[in-house]
Amino acid sequence: MSSLLPFFAPLKKLLSLSFSSGIAHMLVAVVSFSLMNVFVKLAGRLPVMELVFFRCGISTILSMAVLLSIRENLIGNNHRLLILRGVFGTIALLTYFVTVKEMPLGTAVTIQYLSPIFTAIIALFFLNEKVKPVQWLFFLISFSGVVLIKGFDSRVSLWCLGIGLFSALCSAIAYNFVRTLSGREHPLVVVLHFQLIGAITGLAFSIFDWGQPQGWEWFYLLMIGITTQLGQVHLTKALQKDKAAKVSIIQYIGVVFAVGFGIFIFNEHYSMAALSGLALVVAGVVLDVLSGSKKQKSNG
Repeated sequence: MSSLLPFFAPLKKLLSLSFSSGIAHMLVAVVSFSLMNVFVKLAGRLPVMELVFFRCGISTILSMAVLLSIRENLIGNNHRLLILRGVFGTIALLTYFVTVKEMPLGTAVTIQYLSPIFTAIIALFFLNEKVKPVQWLFFLISFSGVVLIKGFDSRVSLWCLGIGLFSALCSAIAYNFVRTLSGREHPLVVVLHFQLIGAITGLAFSIFDWGQPQGWEWFYLLMIGITTQLGQVHLTKALQKDKAAKVSIIQYIGVVFAVGFGIFIFNEHYSMAALSGLALVVAGVVLDVLSGSKKQKSNG
């Protein structure tokens, strides 16, 4: 029985989480990004880079307006880190939008939530950080969920699944830069650089592939930008106000929203095998995040 204690320790940690300002910010971010996913799928007729342009362009304007009103330096001080966060964030966003358009909403969101596992793997090879033996079990649980999703959901192609995994990898890299910038830059400055790079990239590609928005699509594009701004600001604040491992657990509530919106708005259907795969992915990632959180606390 004692050999099972490492497995149940993360569950105990989850039940003991206390409410904090970081968690509050993450809850707002989850709701905002869940609504953004809906509007992206509703505007799915338009080219992906055009969606990136509107999403980031609107958020850039809103970020600049707020920063100018509080007389904050728009350029920031850590230019290299800000640019890297923007570049990897833009790549993650572009590839994520592809999966939202091509996959069931709940599946696309779940695959994106694999980013903490990629963070741990990156740290293992490039930062010489150790991975506890029980964490490999959690990795196996998550990726077995991915295999289950691919095997029992014909709507998920191997190509699109690969795009989703690559998006999660880029998100993991981008979030590491956000955490590195904690206390060194105003949260909106971090958001601004990401959105500006995304807007420029989206506009450059949209020139060659433009789809004229029609009717409600203009409203969808506006809401993509507004919900993005809310989500990015509160996500950045959450990561900077609390331990990343603690607040990042909250974002997995987004899977529930995604599956629910997919079923009730887009008439998507999930088999029990596919739902089991989604559950395994989330379970493995959450257990890994909680296990890493416990490790950080003991090292601190």
